[in-house]
Amino acid sequence: MKTVYAKLGLALACTAMLSGAAMAEKWDMPMAYSATNFHSEMGVVFADKVREYTNGDIDITVHPGGSLFKGGEIKRAIQTGQAPIGERFMSAHANEAPLLGWDNLPFVATSYEANEKLWQAAKGKVNDQLAGLNLVTLYTCPWPGQGFYFNKPVASSKDTQGVKFRSYNTATATFAEALGMIPVQVEAAELSQALATGVAESFISSGSTGYDRKVWEHLTHYYKVNAWLPRNYVMVNKGVWEGLDAGTQAAIQKAADETGSACAKKSEELANWYFEQLASNGMSVEDASDEFRGELETIGAKMTADWLEDTGADGQAILDAYKAN
Repeated sequence: MKTVYAKLGLALACTAMLSGAAMAEKWDMPMAYSATNFHSEMGVVFADKVREYTNGDIDITVHPGGSLFKGGEIKRAIQTGQAPIGERFMSAHANEAPLLGWDNLPFVATSYEANEKLWQAAKGKVNDQLAGLNLVTLYTCPWPGQGFYFNKPVASSKDTQGVKFRSYNTATATFAEALGMIPVQVEAAELSQALATGVAESFISSGSTGYDRKVWEHLTHYYKVNAWLPRNYVMVNKGVWEGLDAGTQAAIQKAADETGSACAKKSEELANWYFEQLASNGMSVEDASDEFRGELETIGAKMTADWLEDTGADGQAILDAYKAN
């Protein structure tokens, strides 16, 4: 009889375990950048924290490098419920919603401290905009400052005429055109191939992208400009979010807040290290010339004016709030 009861108890315990496992929600999280990029690494940290803080009720699997959805497909996949959560470059959506280009205003916020102040000024209106797109922001994380990669020395726009330039959003395409370059839309995951095949000969990005993609195999010069610190954001489908109970939402948000803070710190720690890696692999890493930087600042001022025209009172309110602090 004891054997029967023991077997019955074991069966009930297994049933309970299976029932608990069945209750766990499995979330796929597409990300656009390589598994070794710090954004992707922090995505894994976030997933682990969510698993811990929800006691396994939400189980997130991270898919880096555009392996589940390509970078340009991620936002729509989350909007339409093909994936519940994911990460994307926020300003990649500025064509659809100009306000989301708040972090690409050249030379407005060029340090991590200033970028955080700008985000605090922008986040309310940005989150309202994203809610209208069926998205909820969980956390954001800045890239290091943006500079220019070339396959030759560049002292001014005289040296950039006709160069094929990889763009990743409206702002970078605008810069390219103003400098006489030819913008070509290329996702980060496809950058190495574009450089190897001559589809692109130049681009603007942080040291992170250059390091991840080993661009020293194709390019020779990096010019520090620190034009802006763009942000990635981790978003969740609004319907999925609102379907969670308050306790689960709080647990996920706790994980998001901690990860966002750690990610920003990691970004700042790596900024100069990336430059060191580019230089150690044979690239010339230097400040842009005064002439080139002056040209960029002139272009940047016009881009900010155009952004304000496109975003109206909301854009002006963001800049006013930023300057007030």
